Amino acid sequence: MRILFLGDVVGISGCSKLLSNLMNEIKLKKIDFVIVNGENAASQGVGLTKEICLDFFNSGVDVITTGNHVWDQKEIMEYIDKEERLLRPKNLFEPAPGRGFNIYNTKENIKIGVLNLMGNVFMKKCEDVFEISEKFMKQYKLKKDYDFLVVDFHGEITSEKNAIGHYFDGKASLVIGTHTHIPTNDARILTGGTGYQTDAGMCGDYNSVIGMNAENSLNRFLKKNSIKHFPAIGDATLCGVIIECNIQTGLATNIESYIYGAQLKNT
Repeated sequence: MRILFLGDVVGISGCSKLLSNLMNEIKLKKIDFVIVNGENAASQGVGLTKEICLDFFNSGVDVITTGNHVWDQKEIMEYIDKEERLLRPKNLFEPAPGRGFNIYNTKENIKIGVLNLMGNVFMKKCEDVFEISEKFMKQYKLKKDYDFLVVDFHGEITSEKNAIGHYFDGKASLVIGTHTHIPTNDARILTGGTGYQTDAGMCGDYNSVIGMNAENSLNRFLKKNSIKHFPAIGDATLCGVIIECNIQTGLATNIESYIYGAQLKNT
């Protein structure tokens, strides 16, 4: 089983790159399942819409995860209740529309669990992510409830992401960080067999400040004339990870950073 996870898609640039290239990359890389974090995919660079979700699904995406910007486009609150392939962080304060975890059946009848979590440090307030994770692991088990489990941890700081990785080690196929939009060079398999990378990076224009127009962002930092953040619109790079998993154990056998596109290069 080969799973491709792509980090936060940012604005028109990121969407265009994904929609134009994902199908070919799935064939070329022999990908069996695709998960994409879409929380910045709207043209404004925050939130996502039903139309974007449908475009992603039609382009080969199996599941869309999100994060702190999930509700920034209000129309998604109604759509997320109807669309099981769209997730929001499980530890958002309840009641909240949608779901933070689901199990998906592939054409080969393989069950893939996808869990969407959000960090507590420097993020919007939500329930304690470690308490929610503990409850989750008491309820669900790898190779009992699903064949593979992918955890998208949408968080700000590396230590919290590292801790979640170790907490799920041996109990998930992959723990992958999102939110900070910069791919980290630490893809590895933890001692218990779980694939891990601190941040998948973004799918967007890297000639920017984490996907946003660089000149405007600098003006905001310098307290000069500036307007609300808006995405950069140059050629995008797709970033994420590809993980190979063992069907018998549900754990990782190989993990590699995935980088395709303009400014960044895969090492």
